[in-house]
Parts: sequence; C-alpha cells; structure tokens
Amino acid sequence: MSSLIVDGHTHVYPDSVARKAIAGSPADLKRFGDGTVGSLTEVMAAAGVDRSVCLGVANTPDRVDNANRFAGSLDPAHFVGFGSVHPGLSPEENVASLRAHGLKGAKVHPMFQDLRLDDPRLHATFDAMSGEFAVIIHVGAAGTDPGERCSPAMLADIVRRFPRLDVIACHFGGYRRLDEAIETVIGLPVYVDTSWPPSLGTLEPAKVRAVIEKHGPERVVFASDWPMADPGAEIEVIHGLGLSDSDTDLVLGGNLARLLDLA
Repeated sequence: MSSLIVDGHTHVYPDSVARKAIAGSPADLKRFGDGTVGSLTEVMAAAGVDRSVCLGVANTPDRVDNANRFAGSLDPAHFVGFGSVHPGLSPEENVASLRAHGLKGAKVHPMFQDLRLDDPRLHATFDAMSGEFAVIIHVGAAGTDPGERCSPAMLADIVRRFPRLDVIACHFGGYRRLDEAIETVIGLPVYVDTSWPPSLGTLEPAKVRAVIEKHGPERVVFASDWPMADPGAEIEVIHGLGLSDSDTDLVLGGNLARLLDLA
C-alpha cells in the first residue's frame, strides 16, 4: 500500500447547499455520499484515503470568490482546496482570489460554467496561473452533453500553448471519449486522472493499464469523482490493474504529493 493515498477529484459543498448542489449532478449516477465535508470524511476513513483534493466550481463570475473562500476554509490536514476561475473575471481578478484564499489551483468545468476550453479569455487566465497554480480541467462528456466544448483536442491545445501550466485532465483526458483521448492527449506532458464514474471498473483493465503505461505512470493520478463514485472501490480497481507496486504507489498518491507539495 502507498504511504500516502490522495484522491485527486472530489466535490464538497457547504452543508447548507450540498443537497441542492448534488441534485444538479448527472441523474444517471448513483451517489456515494451527500456532498458534505462530514460525509467525505467518513468515506475517506473507510477507504484509507489520507487527503482529498476538493474542487470548488463557480458557475458565474460573482460566485468565484465565495467558492474560493469555502475551498480555502477546508482543513488542510485532510483536504486540498481547489477553487474556481471564470472567464467573466479578468486574469488578475481570478489569480488574486486564488492567492487570497491560499489555494493550490482551480477546477474548470465547461458544462457547469457554460464556457469553452478555447475561449481566449480563459486562456489569458491560464497564462496568468502558469508557474504558480495548477488547473484541473473536465474533458469529454457530461451527462447527455457529448463535450464538444471541452474535447480532447482542445485540452491538447492548452497543454501545448501553456507549457508552464500544471494541468490535470480529468477522466484520462476524455470522459466517454477514451479512444479519442488516447490519440490526442495520452503521451503529452500533462497529468491525467483516473476518475470514470460510476467506476473505473467499467473499463477493460488491460486497456486502462495500457493507457497508463503509454502515458507514463508518473503522470497519472488517482481520482474518484466522489460522490459519483466510491473511493474505496476505485482504489481496489487500481490495485487490480497489474501495475508494479512502485507505479501503483505513484498513481495512488505519490504523483499528487509531488505535484502539490503535500507533506
């Protein structure tokens, strides 16, 4: 087992809004918690997860600072808060909010935020974040949306344009568009996460292992997408992929600990 297990993709909300926020998630996915900090804490303990990256996403510019304030308030002994940026704010405003709340990066979700990955305003913020903050980007489908506004090709373009930006591409670089991601994202200098609701176990293990080996295990990070998947079950899937013990340790926590400078 890894000395540190880090879940790179979870969603938590203030208790007062968690129920409403989770209700807006894809209806076809089972929930493995209620989206509150208390619920995630219990799930982490049961799964043996040491730290969880908690992704705050604001769907409008006026909600960015509130999302970042909440992400920054989470207990750093257990959680790593990632905030939000929005192209409706200037690059300076986006970066200032991340700094003010002590965050290590931001999550971008084109469907939820009603934006495109090729928006020049978003690219200006990525440029401002480069060298200081990481960005976690949803790539591929979401619900019934096939993800044309956040395609693997768009993600690949961002990686090439901003070589100093630490990018983590969700869902191996293309949710429900894995073959496309293998052609356009896998092998690029970008981190990819393993989240695949309802479970990574729905994919052929040999194919997943081949993707990880092609990309390089040192750039793959464990991620559950809780509460849309169960972290404990996802860890078991990763253990069953047939990777070496050292590569498994990198994926389950070593890579994110290095990237985000986690003790």
